Amino acid sequence: MAKDQNTFLKRQREMEKKRKADEKRARRRKKKEEANGTAEPDDTVAEPDAVAEPAVPEP
Repeated sequence: MAKDQNTFLKRQREMEKKRKADEKRARRRKKKEEANGTAEPDDTVAEPDAVAEPAVPEP
């Protein structure tokens, strides 16, 4: 059975909201760095979806 069209639209809205929040966060960070006069390297935060699995040593 196919998913409802509303499910797709809801996901699209959520993705757009997240994109806007990320852009806003980047603008604020850039503005703060310019105000401080520091040119720190761009530290990217890992996405919650991209969490690496812990390494398990093999016996």
